[in-house]
Amino acid sequence: MGIVEEAHNVRIVGRGNEIVVLAHGFGTDQSVWKHLVPHLVDDYRVILYDNMGAGTTNPEYFDFDRYYTIDGFVYDLLAILEELQVKSCIFVGHSLSAMVGLLASISHPHLFTKFILVSASPRFLNDSEYFGGFQPEDLNQLYDGIRSNYKAWCSGFAPLVIGGDMDSVAVQEFSRTLFNMRPDIALSLAQTIFEFDMRPILGLVTVPCHIIQSTKDLAAPVVVAEYLQLNLGGKTIVEVMPTEGHLPQLSAPDVVIPVLLNHIHHDLAEAK
Repeated sequence: MGIVEEAHNVRIVGRGNEIVVLAHGFGTDQSVWKHLVPHLVDDYRVILYDNMGAGTTNPEYFDFDRYYTIDGFVYDLLAILEELQVKSCIFVGHSLSAMVGLLASISHPHLFTKFILVSASPRFLNDSEYFGGFQPEDLNQLYDGIRSNYKAWCSGFAPLVIGGDMDSVAVQEFSRTLFNMRPDIALSLAQTIFEFDMRPILGLVTVPCHIIQSTKDLAAPVVVAEYLQLNLGGKTIVEVMPTEGHLPQLSAPDVVIPVLLNHIHHDLAEAK
């Protein structure tokens, strides 16, 4: 196993000529795909990895300067694909990783046959002509919560994001992976993610994009999915599922897994 593979806990499962890469978002790790993987292994070679900063990675490897912007994650993704000698793949990216994949495709479009974007957002902050879901004061409150009492913040943030009560399995699972992060790393990543603005680059993305979205998502409202469809440079399709929350692959797998498989198996994106 190479240095990059080891640092990101890269795991390769399944068989098949086509490669599917599964990439997680903030506060989770590759286990967020546990309901999807068994349905892919008979037909695809599946690559999973952990983003640097996830609780499953070595915090000593986390470079605050490198991950001050999303570019650090883009370099990591490209390094993983290079080390594994991946020539092309279907990329399934959740939240942060959806934007990481899109950014990587601008310089390396040949590496991606299509994107499945789950709960994706190019910008979480509202402005005068855009609704991302958050006001600056919301983010300040979020950052203060992480700084003051990280465990309490995790317990409150998890049900808000999942869209369920503290007793649900999905909320408990998200709370666990969130709490596994080192608090200073969680704060740094939250600031990087919640304050990025990927809107200017969307038109440069030419790889087909399948946008998968919950009906109700605190972090990525449906209007954001519509914004993506209007502004991405290539073929697109949006599917809004009757689910709630930002991690539907974890909280509503019975609904979400068939949708994801349909988009992985079939090229449904259409030209504008």
